Amino acid sequence: MLQDAAPITVPEGASAMTIHVEWEPGDPGTPPHRHSGPAFGYVVEGAVRFELEGEPERVVEAGGTFWEPGGDAIHYQDGNALSDARTRFVVTMLCAPGRPMLELVDEEELAQRAHLRAPRPTA
Repeated sequence: MLQDAAPITVPEGASAMTIHVEWEPGDPGTPPHRHSGPAFGYVVEGAVRFELEGEPERVVEAGGTFWEPGGDAIHYQDGNALSDARTRFVVTMLCAPGRPMLELVDEEELAQRAHLRAPRPTA
């Protein structure tokens, strides 16, 4: 088994989409965003810098998995953790009907929810 995620909430009437994402070396990935339903990922090559609201930033290496519950939670990072190699991952997202698969979060909301973000690593 690669991943066991519980509990999950699937929006009624949800659709699913599986995509292959490829980031070049050092690519920061998608800006802060959220999904309307849960998302499940598998890192095929490289390493993903993963940060979900309320959880510390972590690096998921090739062969590792990640998931997020979707809904209101902000996904801060999904970029390439490597500066010298590309990273590839596959993610399956479940989407609530009539909602986009991914919604970017604006700066105002990020500021309002800053207290929910786990402490940042120090250099």
